[in-house]
Amino acid sequence: MSPTEAKERIETLTAELKQHNYNYYVLAQPTISDFDFDQKLRELTDLEKQYPEYADPDSPTAKVGGEITKEFQTVRHRWPMLSLGNTYSEQELVDFDQRIRKAIGDNFEYVCELKFDGLSMSMTYEDGKLTRAVTRGNGVEGDDVTANVRTIHSVPKRLAAGNYPVSFEIRGEVLMHRKAFERLNNERIESGEVAYANPRNFASGTMKLQDSAEVAKRPLDCFLYFLYTDKPLFKTHWDSLQAVKSWGFHVSEHTRLCRSLQEVLEFINEWEQKRFDLSFDIDGIVLKVNNYAQQEELGFTAKVPRWAIAYKYKAEQVETELLNVEYNVGRTGAVTPVANLKPVLLAGTTVKRATLHNANEILRLDLHEGDFVYVEKGGEIIPKIISVNLDKRKPDAKPVTYLASCPSCGTPLERKPGEAAFYCPNDEGCPPQIVSRMQHFVSRRAMNIDGLGDETIETLYKKDLIHHISDIYELKDKAGELKQMDRFGEKSINNMLKGIEQSKQMPFEKVLFGLGIRYVGETVARKLVAHFKTLDRLKAASLEELTAVEEIGERIAQSLVEYFSGTVHHEELKKLRSQGLQFEAEEIVVTLQSDKLTGKTFVISGVFENHSRDELKEIIEQNGGKILSSISAKLNFLVAGDNMGPSKLEKANKLNIPIITDADLLEMLQ
Repeated sequence: MSPTEAKERIETLTAELKQHNYNYYVLAQPTISDFDFDQKLRELTDLEKQYPEYADPDSPTAKVGGEITKEFQTVRHRWPMLSLGNTYSEQELVDFDQRIRKAIGDNFEYVCELKFDGLSMSMTYEDGKLTRAVTRGNGVEGDDVTANVRTIHSVPKRLAAGNYPVSFEIRGEVLMHRKAFERLNNERIESGEVAYANPRNFASGTMKLQDSAEVAKRPLDCFLYFLYTDKPLFKTHWDSLQAVKSWGFHVSEHTRLCRSLQEVLEFINEWEQKRFDLSFDIDGIVLKVNNYAQQEELGFTAKVPRWAIAYKYKAEQVETELLNVEYNVGRTGAVTPVANLKPVLLAGTTVKRATLHNANEILRLDLHEGDFVYVEKGGEIIPKIISVNLDKRKPDAKPVTYLASCPSCGTPLERKPGEAAFYCPNDEGCPPQIVSRMQHFVSRRAMNIDGLGDETIETLYKKDLIHHISDIYELKDKAGELKQMDRFGEKSINNMLKGIEQSKQMPFEKVLFGLGIRYVGETVARKLVAHFKTLDRLKAASLEELTAVEEIGERIAQSLVEYFSGTVHHEELKKLRSQGLQFEAEEIVVTLQSDKLTGKTFVISGVFENHSRDELKEIIEQNGGKILSSISAKLNFLVAGDNMGPSKLEKANKLNIPIITDADLLEMLQ
């Protein structure tokens, strides 16, 4: 391949992979298989190594995320991030328009934009490179979340060559698309974590994470909508939007230049229904006077610009009849009430069901059988009952009472202190829990077993062929029974058995996640495996040793202790081990840079300003040192950062173990 051909191929692959990343991470709508993506990424990596001069600075091959933030630095905004005045009334828009005309005359235009329901962000670029990203905060100062914003695929980390100023600030909205929100929220629910109410809250919560590697796993998007520069580059806001779009920024295509208030109202009315066809949430329309000189003449109040206003849509509500309340049992045993409703059209879709969350919500609503209820789909993806129309309640209506026993197996429900949900404790005998647990185990994010979908698992369970996860690995001995089943041809059976056999090579962290232990999601499983290395060490760990692991709180630790203390679970793990599943972390061969720490042991605790804990661990191991899981008399050094647990510090002092900083550690290597 000639240099010219390599350059063209690098540019083509870079553009393709960026689009595929956007489809996968942001829209949650992949258009290419993981295998094909990996092949293209590998080809690009090889070409960039051979021709580094043609590599895009923002290449898909660059690692994103991994920075640990001790705490977010507070940064003062150069230009205050003011809120917008808002209204729900068309008459107030008429009044706003008249005030504008009184101040600057009739010769002006509006730019109408979608009002994204997300998190406001201000980003600074120097020489085309993203140097800082700051949240709105209080409008005067906000949090520096640059490391987190760098993980958003639609935000350019470095601009291609172009006619942009040396330094500028651009503002926009960070958001999460609905499909991505639903997928991630379901994963949280499956792992026993608290679900987010809506995409905006999920996006906001993600931006507050202090580990950008975790942020990178959550698909966020960002639309840009306002440019600030030292010297005016454009006469109008519309021109600036076209320019920043040409520089490579993600600008909404649904923006309109309006020459009258009537055109503005038409745009507002158009999007009142069309907003439900978008892949993300908006809660209104923003209108801005287009000309910058006129904006300056109109000025600001103490809180808002006089040249802009937001028209907000009312959250659509409908009234319908409550038919009954049913209860769903999840993989972890959580029993969730769901209201079955008389079908009604809401926000562009027919609604038949609405979430009731938990027993507390039923009490709050004072829900009675046959009630007429108001249902809303505002910021919520799943419709929610807002209130009851008491005027239509029948005199003899009975209150809806939360179940005392599991709707599937009849076991009395339990509720742990401090938790809103009721649980069925019969995890080994409750059919929905058993089936859901096996479905989770074979899922793509866990053991990824081809040929074993949710429906197949349910069928095999009903046919009495599988009851436990370990039974999946004994299906190879039941080929004759499988052939007797409907829609189970020889080819599909062979594919399924091949997938089961291949899953035995999945790493320990996938197996641990696949077991479905309450509160042990993918991230927790990965951190536990990295710390304890083997199943035997994890099983033997005390509550104190578990909580000593980064991000493992008492609730997770208690769940692990309870799981590993169960006799049934011991037997299940024994069977899985005998089938050849991986219960030890893959050993990474460490190339020693020196032997200066040979014979010395370390525990790393806390948050460090200049290094992540993984980096410090790597430094210690590359120089011959060994990482211990907990503080004991065998420990030589405790490497302490900020926010270290007081119990660790107390124990180290009690045992007279030297406490050093990351800087002290590096000095030991000089």
